[in-house]
Amino acid sequence: MSGAIQDVQSDLGTSHSRSVLSHREPQQTEMGEGSIRKRKESKNGSTGRSVDSEDKEPLKATVLQKDVGLLSGVCLIVGTMIGSGIFISPKAVLLYSGAVGPCLLIWAACGVLATLGALCYAELGTMITKSGGEYPYLMEAFGSVIAYLYSWTTVMVLKPSSFAIITLSFAEYASTPFYPGCTPPLVVTKCLSAAAIFLIVTVNCLSVKLANYVQNFFTAAKLLIILIIVGAGIVMLAQGKSETLSNAFDGTSSSVGAIGLAFYNGLWAYDGWNQLNFITEELKDPFRNLPLAILIGIPLVSVCYVMVNVAYFTVMSTTELLLSPAVAVTFGERVLYPLSWIVPLFVVFSTFGSANGSCFTAGRLAYVSGREGHMVKILSYISLKRYTPSPALIFNGILAIFYIIPSDINTLINYFSFAQWAFYGLTALALIVMRFTRKELHRPVKVPIVIPGLMVLVSCYLVLAPIIDKPDLEYLYCTVFIFSGLLLYYPFIHRKVNWARELMSRFTVKS
Repeated sequence: MSGAIQDVQSDLGTSHSRSVLSHREPQQTEMGEGSIRKRKESKNGSTGRSVDSEDKEPLKATVLQKDVGLLSGVCLIVGTMIGSGIFISPKAVLLYSGAVGPCLLIWAACGVLATLGALCYAELGTMITKSGGEYPYLMEAFGSVIAYLYSWTTVMVLKPSSFAIITLSFAEYASTPFYPGCTPPLVVTKCLSAAAIFLIVTVNCLSVKLANYVQNFFTAAKLLIILIIVGAGIVMLAQGKSETLSNAFDGTSSSVGAIGLAFYNGLWAYDGWNQLNFITEELKDPFRNLPLAILIGIPLVSVCYVMVNVAYFTVMSTTELLLSPAVAVTFGERVLYPLSWIVPLFVVFSTFGSANGSCFTAGRLAYVSGREGHMVKILSYISLKRYTPSPALIFNGILAIFYIIPSDINTLINYFSFAQWAFYGLTALALIVMRFTRKELHRPVKVPIVIPGLMVLVSCYLVLAPIIDKPDLEYLYCTVFIFSGLLLYYPFIHRKVNWARELMSRFTVKS
């Protein structure tokens, strides 16, 4: 044990003169799991204690540090949830629901579902205090194969595609003012999106605290623009602008699949309610701050979303809203002129902050997967100077740049939601399973078992209903991709063949 600590200290001593990435050889991995990790884990997870040097000066251990407090946790949830969805998805939710009334009801129902799902994750996160979102819960409940398929799908597709979608929305809103009366050129949108990805990855690689400051600032900015839009909508309602809200249920869609797609797009705007579980090991006092941040953040977002949609309908008819290329910008031009320019500016802030939060959490999943041996080892390296999972963050950014090539953002949203809700349902099922298989685990938060049961049923509906209603090939492609990960799992992880180990050992960074 003392030898391992001395190795850590010697690496820390050189971190001021050069940037070093931590790594573990096979022997070190065993020692890390057998002795060092025991000092950093509580009953069910990690505590992230630091190691003291011989001269009693505290030195940080080569693990991710506990730098995220309650305020930053709330800002991560709110800042990630309020992003591009509320400014793009209103059109899709209205299109599939067919009328204003069911549209508003779906927005409210999505908020309730997000809250129920987050309560399940609060129990899981305080029971198993490990980072990585759904990954450690699926590992504990169902074993290595299911956890690997989740990490494979999420690291390779879901997280980078989500990052790409948000930055594409950022680029659309950032470039729209420079092309009045027409759509910005596609090449401009994609270049701006790639630049945003590069900038955000750089910030997250430099410092966890810097990334938190960026997140807090842009969260405050997006709450300000939400307040402006809602305030303007209340003024318009007071002036009697409620024509669109009259006869709100005329034209309601009766298609089960269409309602499912409306929920898809609404829940895309709420996506982010589980983001704090990706950074549990970096959260100060997770037993208190994790559930508290959830109970503060998600109801706040739900109220904001419903009120924003009501504000939209005070100045736009359903047809005008569906035809608007940028709903929030159109709203600003009609209500806030000559200060309408503040809407696209703050929407740009909002989408940038959401992208920053998405990048922040995505890097942690890739890091944990690499640490557990389900991804290449280099993804589990931490910068000894900056204490950030730089390789994992860079890898996520590179994949996101590839995902900005497709231009149809709604197709990406549907593709994303299909696979994501399958794993949400499995995670809720994992909570039910562990109520019987892991009764000994300490549960500071315990929700009624009917809640995860409801989440399983809702997840099944959201996955199956659109497929039954309209069986597109994209769903088949998604399923094939998920299970194609087994082609890599068998030789590299299950069998651990020697040639695979030798190939990956060449990427090891020697200190």
